[in-house]
Amino acid sequence: MFDFLHPYASPRYFYDLAGKLIPWLAGLTALLLAVGLYQSLLVAPPDYQQGESVRIMFIHVPAAWMSMFVYMVLAGAGAVGLIWNLKLAEMTATAAAPIGASFTFLALVTGSLWGKPMWGAWWVWDARLTSELILLFLYLGFIALQASIDDPKRAARAGAVLALVGVVNIPVIHFSVQWWNTLHQPASISAINKIGAPAIHPSMLVALLVMALAFTLFFVTVLLMRLRAEILYRERYTSWVGERIQP
Repeated sequence: MFDFLHPYASPRYFYDLAGKLIPWLAGLTALLLAVGLYQSLLVAPPDYQQGESVRIMFIHVPAAWMSMFVYMVLAGAGAVGLIWNLKLAEMTATAAAPIGASFTFLALVTGSLWGKPMWGAWWVWDARLTSELILLFLYLGFIALQASIDDPKRAARAGAVLALVGVVNIPVIHFSVQWWNTLHQPASISAINKIGAPAIHPSMLVALLVMALAFTLFFVTVLLMRLRAEILYRERYTSWVGERIQP
């Protein structure tokens, strides 16, 4: 299996593979988003306490999940590039950072919109909100650090170190509602009611999982698109890139 995958560690072969995968992933993403929005807006019932405002959850929760997931992808790719000097891993970290920052910003904005009717305030210095804001700063710091260094190799190494240090914030975000007394509600999916079933309504759970899968595929699709652009930029002086961009 590794012999089969090994050629795709090369930017040249991965560029071609990504080009074949993107249309299929984009189509599946659009389909899942349509199904997820239908389930979220028309099928899932309003919450008995929060009313219709609970529908923000179907954007907020997947965005928050993806903000942490993308950071782990970024840090993992940075570690691979740092340890094995794999150019494609360095490019992956660079390409993933703006996407992760966008998901984090979306999670913070939708959380603020959701928090206003629930808490009576757009923002509180809650443990989870604060640690999520720190995550956004980590993403922006990674992007700014790489942009400030001209040499791509040195920029990748510096960014990888910053990303690995920032990994400590991920468990803080995840477990903050358990470690501290916070306003943020606990996890709904992992919560169990008195009869041993998930506390969230099944129709809400289906919509939430479909939206989470759609967001994940969206991330993969955009990551591949950004990776192809990053590969062309980094490899712009090679002969194979010249062959592909010739009219």
